[in-house]
Amino acid sequence: MKVGLFIPCYINAVYPEVGRASYELLVRLGCDVEYPLDQTCCGQPMANAGFERDAKDLAERMNTLFAKYDYVVGPSASCVVFVREGYPRLLDNYKEHACVDSRIWEICEFIHDVLKPAKIDARFPHKVSLQNSCHGVRKLGLSSPSELSVPYMSKLRDLLGLVEGIEIVEPERRDECCGFGGMFAVEENAVSGRMGRDKVRAHVATGAEYIVGADSSCLMHMQGIIAHDKLAVKTLHVVEILNSKL
Repeated sequence: MKVGLFIPCYINAVYPEVGRASYELLVRLGCDVEYPLDQTCCGQPMANAGFERDAKDLAERMNTLFAKYDYVVGPSASCVVFVREGYPRLLDNYKEHACVDSRIWEICEFIHDVLKPAKIDARFPHKVSLQNSCHGVRKLGLSSPSELSVPYMSKLRDLLGLVEGIEIVEPERRDECCGFGGMFAVEENAVSGRMGRDKVRAHVATGAEYIVGADSSCLMHMQGIIAHDKLAVKTLHVVEILNSKL
């Protein structure tokens, strides 16, 4: 299968190691992966700020750039959700099942639901606490929302369970928001900071060495609090663990 790797702008700028791990992991799992060098922002920041129509040119550019791929895969739930939900409104001459929104997947969702590996040759002998991002849980179904009376499941836990030596735990109120929320962290910074501090403390209470999740934006928010409060816990994207070599 031909996969176009979509690396969101903030990951490209702040967490390039997540982009590299995403590429290497997909190749290791048998995908034919290309990284289009001319890609730019998907437009989500504009939409979050209330200027979605200003993202139209970015949507058209991305739709053209990724047109030739069977799958478009990116390591960010919130960006993937924006493309899926926002692009049908933004694209000229929109055709259902033909545009990029119908072929884009969050990377953990893609590995779990499409590739379905029986094993992953990775080792990570550490205790990790799962960070469930709001977009991942409630828009992409990466885990079951706690507010619904449904059996618990977690695709992140399933994937990490394939890694040798890992111990997986989850904090109390496992899918409570970390407080980032894009523009929310800017416009309501005091509330956002308090939510983040509460979330970090819940992760620390598990005794985990790492907070791991599928959204670098949430991890970035919590890492700022960890650095400010001089805590020993670290943050890590799930793909970096799945790509850990034996």
